[in-house]
Formats: sequence, structure tokens, C-alpha cells
Amino acid sequence: MNLHEYQGKSILKSFGVRIQEGLVASSPEEAVEAAKKLNAETGTEWWVVKAQIHAGGRGKGTIVGTDQHGVAIAKSLDDVKRIAGNILGGALVTKQTGENGKLVNRVLIAQDVYYPGASEPSQPTIRFPFLRSTSLLPLTLLPVKRRPNLLGYEL
Repeated sequence: MNLHEYQGKSILKSFGVRIQEGLVASSPEEAVEAAKKLNAETGTEWWVVKAQIHAGGRGKGTIVGTDQHGVAIAKSLDDVKRIAGNILGGALVTKQTGENGKLVNRVLIAQDVYYPGASEPSQPTIRFPFLRSTSLLPLTLLPVKRRPNLLGYEL
């Protein structure tokens, strides 16, 4: 079964799984409108523009004839429009597509959920026990600081 990322996320969301929110666009203008809507709904001020093709490695892949990768961070609405314009209608070449690439007809405009270092928003700290041992005995319970992420919690 071939699913685009946005289709898979829609299925996961229908079962209550927390996902990176996003909207699909087929033109640079639609991409900007999607980014504005995501800003209003989630408060995100950066977006991830993702080519929607049936292939992995989109972030490392490039659009034929350009330096544009298939996944890029947009830090402004102008960036969203420029990046979407560079991706849409182009052929994205990845390790899975072959040298001709695949035509990109849609991009997913997604909220940026990664927090850069010192500007990471303050979130409640939740401590979970973690087992550590240099040998089989004794086992030590250590607190581990975790922070909320897209799908729940991560170390």
C-alpha cells in the first residue's frame, strides 16, 4: 500500500495518536494559506515544507536542477512560498527514486515541533525511574528528565 505522509498521519490521528499537525498544498499560494492556518491553530512560527512522493529520503533528496531538498524548514511566510515554489512541479531525486526522480504535485506544510536548545519552551518536567547497573547487581533507580514531544514523551 502506498500512502503519502499526510494520509498516514490522518489515519493515525483518527485513532487518537498525537501527530505533527499539517496541511496539504498544491501551489505556493495554498502553502502560505496553510502556514497561516497552522499558525492560528497551533501557534507555530516556523514550518516544515515536505514534498509528498512515494519514496523515502526526501530530506536528503534534491529537486532536479536545483539545490532544493525535498524537506526544508521555513522561518517565515516568504520562506514557505519560496520553498513550496521550488519543490512543486519539480522532480525529486532520492536513493529510492532513480536518477529521473518523481514529480512533486503536493507539499505538506507541517508545524515545526523541534525546539532549538536554549529557546526550548519551559515544559513541566516529569521524572521517570530508569534502571542502571554496571553489573547484574545492584540495580539503581535514577531519575530521568523527560520533555514532551510530538508523540508523547522521549528521553
